[in-house]
Amino acid sequence: MTASLRQAVVAEATGTFLLFATVIGSGIMAEQLSGGQVGLALACNAIATGAMLYVLVALFGPVSGAHFNPLVTLVMRLRGAIGTGQSLAHVAAQMAGGLAGVFAAHLMFDLDILQVSGRDRSGIGQWAGEAIATFGLILTVLAPRPGRAWEVPASVALYITAAYWFTSSTSFANPAITLARSLTDTFAGIAPASVPGFILAQLVGAGAAMLVASLVFAGPARGAASSQPG
Repeated sequence: MTASLRQAVVAEATGTFLLFATVIGSGIMAEQLSGGQVGLALACNAIATGAMLYVLVALFGPVSGAHFNPLVTLVMRLRGAIGTGQSLAHVAAQMAGGLAGVFAAHLMFDLDILQVSGRDRSGIGQWAGEAIATFGLILTVLAPRPGRAWEVPASVALYITAAYWFTSSTSFANPAITLARSLTDTFAGIAPASVPGFILAQLVGAGAAMLVASLVFAGPARGAASSQPG
């Protein structure tokens, strides 16, 4: 492994760890403090996730592209921005860091480390929400920004914060966090049986975004920094 790839892998693992810990941890904190007001809890969860995304994309974007999401890595591989070996290393780092982030959130709030979610998230509406959430995220990532790379952290963070609210699924838009959230029986959880439908919808959304990007945005493939949520 080259030094640059090692740096990228560590960046992906660390960024995904902090992102997933934020999604789960802020959901737990929000549920505890909101007095049963689900809308307030969701607002707190969304704000914390968006704020952390901005920091992480700004911090790790120059090192790894700040994918934190296997779909973003897949899209970049398909567009030729990164190679197969790097793609596989990124995804492995994302999964390992993400799971560690979930377990860390449980540890911080004195919950059982190993859990399985019982929160059903299935049906046409939920799947449509995931497809649209992922479509918008990938489109945001693929938009060319010549000389304006500083826009990427804000664009990704603001999109995910909004998508928490305008999509029925609350915008997971990330297969890694979908799998990880099946291992937490908290506010942000998803039942394991609901995971395949979400991931399929995410793949559809990502494919549609690539198609639209190819029609709307001219120029060579770009490996813009990005992330996923919640």
